[in-house]
Amino acid sequence: MSLAVRVIPCLDVDAGRVVKGVRFTEIRDAGDPVEMAKVYDAEGADELVFLDITASSGERETTYDVVRRTAEQVFIPLTVGGGVRTVADVDKLLRAGADKVGVNTAAVARPELVREIAERFGSQVLVLSVDARRCPADVAPTPSGFEVTTHGGRKGTGIDAVEWAARAADLGVGEVLLNSIDADGTQQGYDLEMLRAVRAAVTVPVIASGGAGKLDDFAPAVEAGADAVLAASVFHFGQLRIGEVKSALLARGHEVR
Repeated sequence: MSLAVRVIPCLDVDAGRVVKGVRFTEIRDAGDPVEMAKVYDAEGADELVFLDITASSGERETTYDVVRRTAEQVFIPLTVGGGVRTVADVDKLLRAGADKVGVNTAAVARPELVREIAERFGSQVLVLSVDARRCPADVAPTPSGFEVTTHGGRKGTGIDAVEWAARAADLGVGEVLLNSIDADGTQQGYDLEMLRAVRAAVTVPVIASGGAGKLDDFAPAVEAGADAVLAASVFHFGQLRIGEVKSALLARGHEVR
């Protein structure tokens, strides 16, 4: 695990605009991605995550123009995901200015994609985005009780989320972005049980995502095993600032950048 906790705003983008919803529904506009990225860079964000949330479900490419314009304006690492299906897609994103690339739906469909990307570009550029939920009552439970979803949380897979994270780490991902579908946008806190389970299964860094609502939510995620804490709506709509989160983590004894 890394020594210093990273604080990462997430820009969920649809049709060139930052949007945010609850459990991937009730989507509302949050602003221009380039302008928001500049603000977060100035406020001390350690990285930015840029997710094109309908690229996979809409079977189209990530908006490269927005990536380019964002990369020109910010000077912190930029992770881009959404619609990444091939090694060539990764190459295009890196050339557009991404520092890391996130994979989800295409990697679930063909896990060898993880190995191919890692061998071509190195594990350090590859982030596995896991959109996981607690198994619904009408679905046979997975061993951990958590199921991988794809297509922006729209489709269940029956794949155990913890086992998938471990397998992908073995195949070469450098980091796991673990997003709780159940907690997403609720501002009720991160899914600590899911975090602990994935942390116990992998040695690569884990980014906690989904559910941050107040300053007291961040430290428990780190204590459950997160190397980084990601949030969206609390930053986008001005409820919390990057510096406040870092101060709260420091107050709990966690080193920040």
